[in-house]
Parts: sequence; C-alpha cells; structure tokens
Amino acid sequence: MNDCAFCSIIAGDIPAHKVHEDDNYLAFLDIFPANKGHTLVIPKSHHVDIHSIPADIYGGMASVAKKVADLLQSKLASEGTSIFQMNREAGWQSVFHVHMHVIPRWSGDGLHKPWDIAPADQNELAEIKKLLTE
Repeated sequence: MNDCAFCSIIAGDIPAHKVHEDDNYLAFLDIFPANKGHTLVIPKSHHVDIHSIPADIYGGMASVAKKVADLLQSKLASEGTSIFQMNREAGWQSVFHVHMHVIPRWSGDGLHKPWDIAPADQNELAEIKKLLTE
C-alpha cells in the first residue's frame, strides 16, 4: 500500500529501529514514544484494523507482542507493561495499518489510564448482554 507509513517501513523506504523481525511480523521502536522502549508490532501484510485482519494473523501479532514485552522487561528492567491496540479514528487509531503498542512501564513514570474507573450501571449491563447474546 503506497500511502501507508508502516508498509513503507516494511519495504525499507522509511528507516526504523527494528527490535524483532520474522517472515510475517515486524517490531520497531515508536518515534513518538510514550515511554523509553515503546515498541510497535505490525503484521507485514497490510490490514487496516482489527475488523479487517484475519484472526490467525492477529493472533500471531499478539504472540510477537508478548515476545517483545518479555524482551523489553528483560533488557530495560521495566516494572510493568501496557499493551494497546486501537482501531479506527474514534478508537484513537492514527496509522491505519493494524498495530500493537508495547509500552514498558515503571512506577512514577507519569503515564495514566486513558479512562477513569467507575462502576457500571447493572441495568445497562443487562441490556447490553441481552443485545449481544440474543
């Protein structure tokens, strides 16, 4: 895909700091990192988002994200890991080639949850469950 920055990285047209590569996936350091070691994991085949990627390719991407998380924890001595996978503009996706963010975490690193935790309305949960299961 000519206008996809991640496809250009895969093709070697845009340089990247690669930390993992195999026949089907690539992991490289994010140029806009949330934290030291923030890494992106992508499939080499172009898929826009979770809704367009086959489940087996998505599963392979998740497997590589786990390898990368273990690598970052081992080499950077991170105290935790946050993994995000965002889809479509309303879901905070900004590059439209499916990808996972693997972010090493340390206590006091200044990052925060993207939402506040609050209890759900039980009636609303019941309505949603009914909609999804009937």
